[in-house]
Amino acid sequence: MIIIVQVVLVLAVVLAAFALMSGGSNARHLAIRRILLLIFAAAAVFSIFFPEILSAVASFLGIGRGTDLVLYALIICFFVYMATTYQRFRSMEISITKLSRRLALDESILPSAHADNSTGHGSAGTTQHGA
Repeated sequence: MIIIVQVVLVLAVVLAAFALMSGGSNARHLAIRRILLLIFAAAAVFSIFFPEILSAVASFLGIGRGTDLVLYALIICFFVYMATTYQRFRSMEISITKLSRRLALDESILPSAHADNSTGHGSAGTTQHGA
């Protein structure tokens, strides 16, 4: 029975990784994360009030103790957290890169404007003093 639990846990990790890496940070992913968080919170509260049921579920799955089952669940949750955090930071990096490029282009001096400034033919940034 333990091999079945191990296979299910590995499949859960792989599926979570593909699901979180495949899409962006859209409303669907946010809804899935919130639903999973609510399920996890409900399971945590339930296991606090009824620890013997958690131990019974663990022994039914072939896991020695309820605490081991909680540890496995936390490992999966941590992996999902790492994947979503990586995805969020990657998205922010892309946004910052695009903004930096746009800012560099907006603040760059055009070659024709630079040539006008060097000849003294009055551009917006130069002042000419009369004699």
